[in-house]
Amino acid sequence: MSDIVNWNPYAVPLQAGKTFVVTGANAGLGYFSSEQLARAGAHVVLACRNPVKTDAALAAIRRRVPGASVSGLHLDVANLQSVRTAADALLEMPRIDGLILNAGIVHPPRDREVSADGNELVLATNYLGHFALTAHLLPTLHATPGSRVVALGSMISRILDSSLENLQLETGYDRWKAYAQSKIASQVFGFELNRRLLAAGIGGAGGVQAMVVQPGYSISGVTVGIRGVNQPTRGKRFVDNLQGSVMAQSKERGAWPSVRAATDTDAVGGQYYGPRWLTRGLPVVQRPTRTSLDRAVAARLWARSEGLTGVPFPV
Repeated sequence: MSDIVNWNPYAVPLQAGKTFVVTGANAGLGYFSSEQLARAGAHVVLACRNPVKTDAALAAIRRRVPGASVSGLHLDVANLQSVRTAADALLEMPRIDGLILNAGIVHPPRDREVSADGNELVLATNYLGHFALTAHLLPTLHATPGSRVVALGSMISRILDSSLENLQLETGYDRWKAYAQSKIASQVFGFELNRRLLAAGIGGAGGVQAMVVQPGYSISGVTVGIRGVNQPTRGKRFVDNLQGSVMAQSKERGAWPSVRAATDTDAVGGQYYGPRWLTRGLPVVQRPTRTSLDRAVAARLWARSEGLTGVPFPV
């Protein structure tokens, strides 16, 4: 209970002078994470694939948060060259206090598709691009005291498990298996990254810390309407509101675990945040799945990720 009382999502600690990068920030959880961080005084870089939607999100934050400091950056996490180009631009920045790995495919394709680099598309978008981006940005994260990496997992890891041995799903593709694997991989990565940072002597308090979050069941139909960012149809609102009173929550609240992990002064690397009632509620520390913490799975995933991205990770 004290964990809940000690965190107020409507009074995020002041983040003036800090810089956060949020991938996939033009809508959904990424947008609201960015808005909440900007409201706390941070400069927020919205790293997104679609420039028109990025501009709409920037305009919305500036409308809703007077004096907000925000900027946009083109990033397609499913394209490793785009990841490299975006990382080069971000490495010109003097500091990165937080990297929120949010971008992703929420509704996976019915049939297997591949990215420009030949990787299964859901894995490439939700996980591999973030693995490569974090590796590229580690020098600046290391140079920023107290920086954090926040990996976005999902409660689907409690419903569908995988040892991640068939990452590419070249046979037996199933859309929800693809989604679950990508999110399990993201969670495994976040916990393994924190262990490796500690082992390398650059993690822990004052160093680079990695946390993992899951946003619960957060849906657009119970979320405030924002021009160019969240504009659900009347039918969508009706259906979502039927669920919302029982098990769902808004995207604003779904962003709370990410924002807490990124800004809570009491947060510790290796923690796992999610809604108190799993699908909804205030963000609290939770227990991750056994697979997410499995070091053998992590070692296999790490080596495979370096091979698939062609990016050696410097820890």
